[in-house]
Amino acid sequence: MIDVVPAPVVITDPQDPRVADFRDLKAGDRPEGAPKGTAPVIVEGVPAVERLLASPYRVRAVFGVPGRVAALDLPEGVAAFEADKWVLSEVIGFRLTRGVLASADRRPPADLDELLTGPDPAAPRRLAVLEALNDAENLGSIARSAVALGVDGLLLDPRCADPLYRRSVRVSMGHVLSLPFAVLPDWPEGLDRLHDAGYLTVALTPADDAVDLADVDPRAHPRTAVLLGAEGPGLTPEAQRAARVRARIPMRAGVDSLGVAAAAAVAFATIR
Repeated sequence: MIDVVPAPVVITDPQDPRVADFRDLKAGDRPEGAPKGTAPVIVEGVPAVERLLASPYRVRAVFGVPGRVAALDLPEGVAAFEADKWVLSEVIGFRLTRGVLASADRRPPADLDELLTGPDPAAPRRLAVLEALNDAENLGSIARSAVALGVDGLLLDPRCADPLYRRSVRVSMGHVLSLPFAVLPDWPEGLDRLHDAGYLTVALTPADDAVDLADVDPRAHPRTAVLLGAEGPGLTPEAQRAARVRARIPMRAGVDSLGVAAAAAVAFATIR
């Protein structure tokens, strides 16, 4: 017997309460005045929605133009809605070029100790540690590179952007949903928790007195955590002092630094 998947419900009224998760996303992905990290996770585009479906996040609803929603292999119980592009645009507040969105329940940050030790205490692990990285798109790009280049998780200081913010998820192409993250509340003193767990902490800086990143041999350090600061100011002096190593990416003369997302990708590949 073949299971028949119900057709998506057609939405004709932009104020329909059934698509409230997707309303006015141009202004953000949570109601005005709501605390950071309280709204549903919003995912855009077929590839990212498919990654959401394969992730541990519980999908609440899917909403898109005719054909896009029906083509997804949705699990039983997920609310599915479709509308023409004009109604869809009026609901979300902008013209969606990716054709489909999904909403999902948030998951809390990972337990810090579990993230640091992992399922096997002897297993090699790589972490990205982010300080004051408040640009959601940079965070999403770093998450995408992290998944692609063998980084096992993100550690965020309390000032970092929300990794599950819509723009972060979009830029990551949904890969951030497969990457565990935790918050390091004591900054930068909390880096000692990484040292106690056996991590070599490597602070990226363009300073001339830093060592060449290529000299940090990943084979000699089964656990390595790369520290990255916000675009522009970079890591604070306090964070650099708290790290075990200060390292730079060698560059041609006349170029003082890379953008943080590009620097992260180079660093992840170098220490892989």
